[in-house]
Formats: sequence, structure tokens, C-alpha cells
Amino acid sequence: MSRNAEAVAALIRSRADSEPVRLGLILGSGLGHLAGAVEGVAIPYAELPGFPHAGVSGHNANLVVGTLEGVRVAVFGGREHYYEKGRADAMRLPLEVLRALGADTVIATNAAGSLQADMPTGELMLLSDHINFSGLNPLIGEPTDARFVPMTAAYDPDIRAGLRDAAAAEGVTLHEGVYAWYSGPSFETPAEIRAIRILGGDAVGMSTVPEVILARFLGLRVAAISTITNMAAGLGTESISHEHTKAMAPRGAAKLERVLRRYLQKTECVVALGSTLPR
Repeated sequence: MSRNAEAVAALIRSRADSEPVRLGLILGSGLGHLAGAVEGVAIPYAELPGFPHAGVSGHNANLVVGTLEGVRVAVFGGREHYYEKGRADAMRLPLEVLRALGADTVIATNAAGSLQADMPTGELMLLSDHINFSGLNPLIGEPTDARFVPMTAAYDPDIRAGLRDAAAAEGVTLHEGVYAWYSGPSFETPAEIRAIRILGGDAVGMSTVPEVILARFLGLRVAAISTITNMAAGLGTESISHEHTKAMAPRGAAKLERVLRRYLQKTECVVALGSTLPR
């Protein structure tokens, strides 16, 4: 853990008390309202030394630390994407800080384009795996042998099972599939989408994969859910744009909030029995 991460964690504890955080949430485009459900303290990224700018519209650049469904959480209201400054490791410090605050789990959310006809706008997809279509990696330049991170089970099977159970309990359809990371900021061409489908991708987006690699590097358990905001290029009649993404994200956001709340309720029950997060 970097010295800077420990210093930022100490600053956060001074503002939001010292109770350990159990779980982190990273919110994608149009999903920032979920941070408002947390009973706690919101700290602007600008007041946390070294935190990313997270300057994409639709992202609320605050860290909210508090309680959601009885579980101590840290919610990142926005992320910095590779396409903003060309830094694949932009979210390394925030994730190091999450670890320093005591968390052992992170759940990432994102807005994504669907490559499957039976997974239209407004649906949710639980990530089972990913394809790093960009070829970039946030651990390039890491000097230690810890950079050789195994990614065979990057998305924790027990957390995924818990999220599936939560979705079923809420009556929410939760698709499962492979997410492909495209660097952006331009959207994919129809030819690129055809290539991604051939490679086995079910949804495509411009985030999450670097964070998952960094989280596994830091020893965090990981899960991720996509909110489908459009059909990918060449597969639908929608006019794809960032404004469209922000407009469509709320269609799935309400369902996503229900799933996450139900999952955390289960988590709180386990914690109340003196155990740890669901495994």
C-alpha cells in the first residue's frame, strides 16, 4: 500500500469516522444517484490529494462513506476513464485507499452497449468475464512481480451467486455475460462490434476492466454489473451518443439499486452473525 493511500485514508477517517469499510461501489455513467442513498459523508474528489478528476458528465465526483442497508460502504460517484488522460491506472489510488479503509470487496457498475438481441436497453448484465479489447493494462510500469496477476477467476463466483440470488428475490432479470473493454472516447464501429461478437463479447463499454485488474492486484474480491443503455453499433436503430447513454441509464438504475440493496441486506445478516462478507 502506498504512503499516499494511507494518508488519504487517514483524511477520510477524520471526516467520516474510523469504522472500517466493508465494501466499495464504483458507479458508472448515469448511476450516480445511488450514492445519495448512503447515510454518510460525501467528500469531493478535489479534496482528496491525488484522486482523479473524473470529469465525464454524468459522473458525480464524490466519495461517499457511510451505511447502506446496514453495511459500511465507500461509494465512488465517478471514475476517471483511460480516454480522459491516457492513464489506464487512473483508479489505482482510489482502490488503494479503499483497501486501506478496510474493504475486501468492490462491486463496479457501468453503462454498456449490448451485443445480444435478448438483452435490450434497460436490462442488467452480471459480468462473468471480460475481454481487454483495448490491449492496455493498468499494471504496466509496476516494478514488482506482483504485476503478474492471475485473472482466471477475476469475477468472484460467490459474490456473483449472491447477486444472482438478490436479483431473483427482487424479480429482476439479471443476464450474465462477457464485457469487452474498448478504450474510447469514440464509440465502436459496426466492424469492431462484429469482431467483438466473434471473440465472445456480450456487451461493450469504456471502463471497469482496468479497475478489475487493479482490484485483483490489490487483493480485493470483485464483481461488476452493466446497465444496458443501447444496442451496440450496427445492431440497432438508436443514435448512439453519450447523451443517449445518460438518458437511458436510469431505465436500469432502479433495478440495479434494488439488486444491490438486497445483496447488502444479506451481507448485513451475515455480518450480524459475526462472520464476514458472503463467500
